[in-house]
Amino acid sequence: MKANKLSEYVLKYAVIVLGSMLFAAGFQFFLYPNSIIVGGVSGIAMIINYLTNLPVGIMTIVLNIPLFIVAWKHFGGKFIISSLVGMLLSSVLVDILALINYSPTNDMLLACIIGGAIKGLGLGMIYYAGATTGGTDIIAKFVRLRFPYINFGTIVLITDAVIIIAFAAIFDRVEAAMYAVISMFVVSKVIDLVLYGIDNSSVCYIISENKEQIAKDITDKLHRGVTIIKGEGAYSHNEKQVLLCVIKRTQIADIRKIIKNIDENAFFIVSDAKNVFGKGFGDIGDFN
Repeated sequence: MKANKLSEYVLKYAVIVLGSMLFAAGFQFFLYPNSIIVGGVSGIAMIINYLTNLPVGIMTIVLNIPLFIVAWKHFGGKFIISSLVGMLLSSVLVDILALINYSPTNDMLLACIIGGAIKGLGLGMIYYAGATTGGTDIIAKFVRLRFPYINFGTIVLITDAVIIIAFAAIFDRVEAAMYAVISMFVVSKVIDLVLYGIDNSSVCYIISENKEQIAKDITDKLHRGVTIIKGEGAYSHNEKQVLLCVIKRTQIADIRKIIKNIDENAFFIVSDAKNVFGKGFGDIGDFN
């Protein structure tokens, strides 16, 4: 048992180390040399670097210190320690790679796409391991303590937008700021790819008078489990039974065909499901 726990910790921090290396490489080899501003505390550190020539990595650490001190009291040591490792490693590696003074391209579009993809891959690995690189992730957690109804991603998006606008205003680099938006979009998509995979699943809700036959065909033909949920019509107050089924996205056309052949008047809802664990899907894994 102890050996398994140890191997989990080793794997977790190995992922954080590799993620930090990729984060630093994407930033220092592609984004920074082409003046493509990034979001979060690293973006603030980048602005300070352009104004004072102070190292980006060191400034990132300095700006994160008060955030981590306050966060320790609210979010516990487990999350903070792993995030501290991610923040310190990525920041130190950014300054180490700066000594190489190398960029494979001066094309800003190529730099923001490739750099964003590499940085997003690194961040995705760090997030997957249950850590962060500090900065706006911690700020967003604080904001949600006070305003829990605000979406986490919305908070991060707003802070990143403020940083981009500040960069464009201070240095009169509107075009570079627009490239930064492209880079952040690429980063977010690659993070989603790492965390959720390519083949996202879908949740189906089906309301039909022929629910038994639909459930049977889904089970027999698609080999997917079906759950029956009891409901009630708000207007008629008649009892309704809703079929709940999780399928692979590639099976949407098949399930539509099944429903159409049995009941063309069925009410059918499909929504994305990015985290599905269990038989027929992914195994539940947790580095924490």
